[in-house]
Amino acid sequence: MKKSTVSDVKPVPAGPTVAVVPGVSRELAEDRARRISRLGYDLNLTVPANKAEPIAASETVTFHLTAADQLVQLDFKEQADHLKGLTVNGKPVAIDFREEHLVLPAASLKKGLNEVRIEFIAGNQSLNRNEDFLYTLLVPDRARTVFPVFDQPNLKASFTLALTVPKTWQALANGPLQDSTVTAESKTYRFAPSDTISTYLFSFAAGKFTRITRTTAGREMQFLHRETDQDKLKLSLDPIFQIHADALKFLEEYTAIPYPFRKFDFVALPDFQYGGMEHVGAIDYKASTLFLDEGATQDQKIARSSLISQETAHMWFGDLVTMQWFNDVWMKEVFANFMADKITEIAVANSNYDLKFVVDHYPAAYGVDRTTGANPIRQDLENLKDAGSLYGNIIYHKAPIMMRQLERLMGEEPFRQGLQEYLKKYAYGNASWPDFIQILDARTPADLHAWNQVWVNQPGRPIFDYNLQTSNGKITQLQLTQQAEDKSDRLWPQLFEVLLVYPDRVKELTVNMNQRQVVLPQTVGEAAPTFILFNSTGLGYGVFPIDKQLTANLTKLQNPVARATAYVNFYENMLNGRALAPRQLLEVYRQVLPKEKEELNIKLLTGQATDIFWRLLKPEERVALAPTDLLRYPYCLSECQRLNLAC
Repeated sequence: MKKSTVSDVKPVPAGPTVAVVPGVSRELAEDRARRISRLGYDLNLTVPANKAEPIAASETVTFHLTAADQLVQLDFKEQADHLKGLTVNGKPVAIDFREEHLVLPAASLKKGLNEVRIEFIAGNQSLNRNEDFLYTLLVPDRARTVFPVFDQPNLKASFTLALTVPKTWQALANGPLQDSTVTAESKTYRFAPSDTISTYLFSFAAGKFTRITRTTAGREMQFLHRETDQDKLKLSLDPIFQIHADALKFLEEYTAIPYPFRKFDFVALPDFQYGGMEHVGAIDYKASTLFLDEGATQDQKIARSSLISQETAHMWFGDLVTMQWFNDVWMKEVFANFMADKITEIAVANSNYDLKFVVDHYPAAYGVDRTTGANPIRQDLENLKDAGSLYGNIIYHKAPIMMRQLERLMGEEPFRQGLQEYLKKYAYGNASWPDFIQILDARTPADLHAWNQVWVNQPGRPIFDYNLQTSNGKITQLQLTQQAEDKSDRLWPQLFEVLLVYPDRVKELTVNMNQRQVVLPQTVGEAAPTFILFNSTGLGYGVFPIDKQLTANLTKLQNPVARATAYVNFYENMLNGRALAPRQLLEVYRQVLPKEKEELNIKLLTGQATDIFWRLLKPEERVALAPTDLLRYPYCLSECQRLNLAC
């Protein structure tokens, strides 16, 4: 049988179909989702020992078509000479390759089942090849850089992989290992068909790894790693397996859905681009986040637990139910972060979950949302090739704050029941954020569609002010107001706390800020406080006012979360030209830092102090302050103080 080659390329008349353009346009994705179903990929790749040599590959793509009156585009972001042969439904077909697409002519297709066989050289761009190992990372649209594929999240498929690698290499993929054969120079791993997954979740890793297999809490887990430090291995292996097991148990109970896939394995990779990636059955991690030594801080241990919990949560949130289109990529991140916070709060002793939430999320979210170019949580996306622009601090930091507000608005149990309904309804399929909001809206009297419009579909934040009136040492009225930072008429309905601080006690009150002006009747008759701290539990969102008496009494706040939110409030008000000027706030921090003993708060304070010193002070002010080591090297000094070392 004659193989078609690139030299066989012939013009193919375009039918009434979607334009062939670079990337994966939304129009193309929607058209294919209507026409194509029951997808399967059978891939064979041969990886030579020399990473400079090409990877010979072949694949068979099977799919059902609703009608065969239009051409079909397979995505392949590589050079034309990588395509070596094409057969459609048993017949050789001339290769029509243009604008990053292998175009299948309508004349070769049929209604119902189609089979396409392609011989090619695999693309190297996303194979992350090293001297003695390689791994894939295909999010958001990089599957198409390796092999021809329908690269969109709502065309899920089963992947069958045969991987031929050097004889001494180990390998792991989405599907369970079916068998392997060995020759003099190589070893071929044949994996069973994977669960039905989106293309960005297809994954394999191969190389000189050590394989560890353990059964923890009744579940077998395989772990590939390259760590050689025996002390790190001794200290880290037990926690790594146990945290995974604990996270799985929590998620099964919270979602009321057993672990939804056939296997649960993971790989530790040197210099991995992210902390982790949630490939079904083959999670990837950056090795340095998993393997900790005896000098690891509590923050590092919490971060490891949070990362493992997040990637495990993705098995339900993102993998079991996947976004329809990558404009909702933030959904899988916020769901997984939300669940990871819940797991870590329980799993890690002395985790101080609420403090970590404030320190991790608020400065990063405000850093974007205070700017005129801020983006909303949910954005438009016309072509998948631009999906990378959607990632950022709004997705990873504002969205978790929004989710906690949503849970507070509904109540924990109605929210949980809504999540369970969402997962069961769309299991092994795809859903959008509006699909989720519709489910929740039926479980609360609140108008979630209006709430969603300002919190999710639009950027920005409110600025709060207050009016405190007293008479004869008693509060007669405490009123709060909010105004959009951009001066629009938008309102952010939310719940947060205010703390009335007295010399010998505190009184914390919850505010339901569902109007532009809210009066707190529960404060009437209370003794006038020494000062008030707004957003004391760190759950509200916006620029909260600073009581004039707070500056002198900041160190009297006993709760580290209250201090953290006070530091955030001070910094945001300073940037907004309210309360203290930069030099004044820096002086406050000079007084506070030696007295702050909480590690996360020291991290927050020193970061703010460094930013003020180098970015906001005038050069002459920096020169005047230069002899003060606290200002030139605030983090070093605070760490010395924390560890009782001489500096």
